[in-house]
Amino acid sequence: MLSHFDDLDRTFVMMDQLRRRMDRLIDDNEPRRGRGAEGAERMWSGRFPRLNFTEDAASIALEADVPGLSEKDLVLTIHQDVLSLSGERRSDVPQGYVVHRQERAPVKFARSFTLPCKVDPEKSTATVKNGVLSVVLAKTTEAKPRQIVVKAQ
Repeated sequence: MLSHFDDLDRTFVMMDQLRRRMDRLIDDNEPRRGRGAEGAERMWSGRFPRLNFTEDAASIALEADVPGLSEKDLVLTIHQDVLSLSGERRSDVPQGYVVHRQERAPVKFARSFTLPCKVDPEKSTATVKNGVLSVVLAKTTEAKPRQIVVKAQ
């Protein structure tokens, strides 16, 4: 009789693990709901926009997927060694139209990243094309790798 309780207990443990995994999956891909000046708006938690960081000897490159956003909708700032990216997609309904279905709700997002080295904001560039933000952050001369000459004695 005691084994039945053990089986039941294991079943509930497995169900709890499944629920936690599903919660994590949803949290990573679904926005949190918040309230804004115009009513319902969404603030993305987790990983939006999706992006890649790469680095070479002279620069750090960032590519981020920002579908539907233009250069006016994005803000990039560098403070010390932290790069911050934020943006907003508004949902403007043309005058005289009524919304019957709205799956592309207004969205705000903000992400910050600690950079692995110092960068020169004056020599850095950012462009957005076809929904992809491309940022090239030029490293400072102090941050660039230098070779040390080895001498024989």
